Amino acid sequence: MVDKGSRVPGSDRSAFGDARMRLASRPGSGESYPFGPTPAVFKVAGKVFAIVNDAGQHISLKGDPDDNVALRQMYEGVTPGYHLNKKHWNTVDVARVPLDEVLAMIDVSYELVVHSLTKKLQAELR
Repeated sequence: MVDKGSRVPGSDRSAFGDARMRLASRPGSGESYPFGPTPAVFKVAGKVFAIVNDAGQHISLKGDPDDNVALRQMYEGVTPGYHLNKKHWNTVDVARVPLDEVLAMIDVSYELVVHSLTKKLQAELR
């Protein structure tokens, strides 16, 4: 995990762009808008691994329950998942969490969902 101080001031927009690119670049990732014009929902094989709010600053991500608690204690910008299962989801304020940590959380969320898929679907994604 990265220090709280590793974010470069003023880089929040580019950090969000980097995070969004990571979401879209995962194998089999698809972006949809099932609730209207916002939020953007990222899925793999029909299963949600990220939800991006309409203002583009918050991303809800799946995580290991123990790790989720630790991340909430480590970063003020990580809170229990907004309108989601608080044990399994965190909402991340991209402007308040180091980019490396946000990208790692995206990868974990994606991998948790892929791991829940059938072996056949997992192999198709690799």
